[in-house]
Formats: sequence, structure tokens, C-alpha cells
Amino acid sequence: MKEIVCKLLVIGAGPGGYICAIRAGQLGVDTVIVEAVKAGGTCLNIGCIPSKALIHAAEEFEKVRHMAGGESPLGISVEAPKLNLAATVAWKDGIVGRLNSGVLGLLRKAKVKIVHGRAKFRDGKTVEVETETGMQVIRAEAVVIATGSQPVELPSLPFGGPVISSTEALSLPAVPQKLVVVGGGYIGLELGTAFAKMGSAVTVVEAARQILPQYDADLVRPVSKRLGELGVRVLTEAKAKGLSGDGGALVIETVDGKEQSLPADKVLVTVGRKPRTEGWGLDELDLARAGHFLLIDDQCRTSMRGVYAIGDITGEPMLAHRAMAQGEMVAEIVAGKKRAWDKRCIPAVCFTDPEIVTAGLSPDEARAQGHDIRIGQFPFSANGRAMTMLAEDGFVRVVARTDTNLVLGLQAVGAGVSELSSAFALAIEMGARLEDIAATVHAHPTRSEGLQEAAMKALGHALHI
Repeated sequence: MKEIVCKLLVIGAGPGGYICAIRAGQLGVDTVIVEAVKAGGTCLNIGCIPSKALIHAAEEFEKVRHMAGGESPLGISVEAPKLNLAATVAWKDGIVGRLNSGVLGLLRKAKVKIVHGRAKFRDGKTVEVETETGMQVIRAEAVVIATGSQPVELPSLPFGGPVISSTEALSLPAVPQKLVVVGGGYIGLELGTAFAKMGSAVTVVEAARQILPQYDADLVRPVSKRLGELGVRVLTEAKAKGLSGDGGALVIETVDGKEQSLPADKVLVTVGRKPRTEGWGLDELDLARAGHFLLIDDQCRTSMRGVYAIGDITGEPMLAHRAMAQGEMVAEIVAGKKRAWDKRCIPAVCFTDPEIVTAGLSPDEARAQGHDIRIGQFPFSANGRAMTMLAEDGFVRVVARTDTNLVLGLQAVGAGVSELSSAFALAIEMGARLEDIAATVHAHPTRSEGLQEAAMKALGHALHI
């Protein structure tokens, strides 16, 4: 087979890889992208998008179920609903399919050559790809590694049978009666909450002292409250030891050192993700590492000339939008533009119920960096829009320097606060001060008013509390 020669080769068509290839194509760079499975990567196919579809379906089902139980203060009553999870999964798969086709269409529009198959390095400029029609060799001037990440497997709970990862959880044919979630981070709680709303009896096992250990207690408290309302049992400072002899329960060690068996139809293991470094010839490259991740500089360059790395394989935060931003930057660098990674913040969202969104520094992080800070916090219980939506739990919080009022961080917990993430990130990227946010006219009635009120509170003149 004839070799393919190009200026840029992108390995992996996840969010970082396909954005990099599209932008490079737009800039006239001769680009080839290789993908072993489906365009869109983990995020589109088995992560962000399908999980949010399942979460939405679960929310809608729970709303109707409450109305059927006569619990709606809105005066709405309906017949008892039924859930056909197979139909829900088919709807989710339809969305994924549309987006997958859309990505392929955008790549073709940008004149990017798509090679389907598994790539393996021969050297820093050459890969061989196992395609359906045989081996394809590709040589490139520059290479971008965007191979992503995969779920971490516990030695005591290997995937298979009743033990599943988030991938299998998103395609279950029926709602499990008893679901045990190992790992109380954002993936475990997002999916655990969804299944609880769909009717599963859910137990969460977390080794740390609190669920969502990466967030402060004030942000986690409304989530914990809601889990209790949904009947989710949460066991903290507990360790999973393995399945029982008959495979029908998870054996754990509790905080007091005792063993306990938790009956489970399915055990969902969500203890983190690891970079996908095996199976594509990494041993053929002499790349510096930062732990398990590839080490990069502020232009996403690895230790090997002409080889870049973006996304989850480069470390935390493992977020699709970080990978996208890195991919766009690298494409422009390869095209000859001057770019460097100088982001002030990368917003992060936890799609629990209620949602959590953070950008920049938390109060503790700001203090640890030596800042003298002031904090403004506004509760949604004083927000008119939240009241009309029967979702008053949570708040918006702003962290700013005392001397200059420069905004260092923004956090919120509440229904739908993920949509505040762009305003939070923009404020920090633009170097906003408390006065800038407080003087910006916010539409009424919206949840976004909480941002303005939090800034006013930090300045000492909140209007609605």
C-alpha cells in the first residue's frame, strides 16, 4: 500500500484531536487524522454527551413520578409513568450518532483525510495503521498525540459480569434493582443519581471522608441533601474489597474496620480515569513523563521535537473543553502562528443534582497562595427565578482580592448552574473586578442575577439579602 505523507498527523479523534484536525485543515495544513473506534472519542460516544442524555431522561422521569404521586405543588397530576430504559438508550444512541456524523462531516469539510484503524508508532514521524484493507503507513512532519483516557480498573473488582464501568452503565438494557457505586466522585454521583431517579436502590461507597472530595464542604452539602431525598445511601471512609463468593454482593470494609456485604445486581466502579498509553507504540518514542502522563510545555510540545500531546493523556484536568482548547492552539502553532497556553482558568462542571460549577480559585486555594481575600455569597433561596422553578437550594460565591477586588474564583451549586460556567470563565479571563460584575446589568428574573448579587455582597451592599 502506498504511504501517506502529510504535514500534520493527529492520533485520536476525540474532542482535542478532531478540533485540532479541523482547525489545521481550515488553515490549509495538509492533515490526516487516525481513529480506532468512532470520531468524537470518549466524550461524545461513551462519556459527556450520552451521560447527560441519561441524566436528563432520569430527571424527566422523576418529575413525572412525583406528579403521579400527588406531590407536585404546581397542581399537576398524571398517571403513574413507566420507564423503558432500552428506548431511552436508543434515543441517547441517536443523539450520539448524529453528533458522530457531524464530526466526520466537519473533518471532511476542512479537507482532513480520515483513516480508520489503530495507529502504532514506528518512530517519531511515522505510524502504521491497521485498517480493514490492510496496513497503512503514514509519515508526517508533526504529530499530535490525542489518545485520551480510560476507566481505572480495581484489581479486586475487574470489569466483567456484574462489575461495570461508566461505559456499560450508559447502555444497560434495564434499570438494576440494586446498584452499588464504588467511587463518590463526579462520574459516580452523576450516574448514581440518575439511576436512583429511575428507580434503582443506590449505595455509594467512597474511601474519602466526603463525597466529591475535590470540592469544599459548602458546595457538596446541597448535593448530599438531595442524595438523601432520593434515598441514596452514602458510605464514606469505606473501601471496596471485592465481590462476595456468589457474586451477588460487594464486600466492603467500613470506617471502623468491619466487613459488610452490600447486595448488588450491578457494581459500578468509578474511581478515576488513566491515560491511554498502551497499544500504540509509546515504547518506540523517548517521551518525558509527568507520572503516568506525557510531559508537555506551554505549547503542548513533548520532549521529542515535532511531537505534541493534548487532552487527557497530558494530565489534569481531564476535561473535553481543555482538550479542545489545546487542540486549536496546536493546530495554529503548526500553521506558523504564535500561540501559547496562558489560560487563567478552566471551568469545571459536576452534573449532579444540584449541579456544581467552579472556575478559578476556591477560598482555600486563594488563601494557600497568600492572597488576602473577600468572599461574597448569594443564596438561590433569595432568587425569584429559582423560586418559580421549585429549585432554591444552592448559592453563587465569588472570591476576590481584598486590595484590588480582582476576581480570583467563582463557584456555584444549584439547578442548572452549569450554564453560568461561561460567565464565570469570561470574568476571570478578562480580569474582572467586583465592581465590573456588580455594575453589569443582569437580566431579571434569571439565576444569573446571583452572580451580580454575590459581587455586591462582597462589596458590602447586597440588595436582596
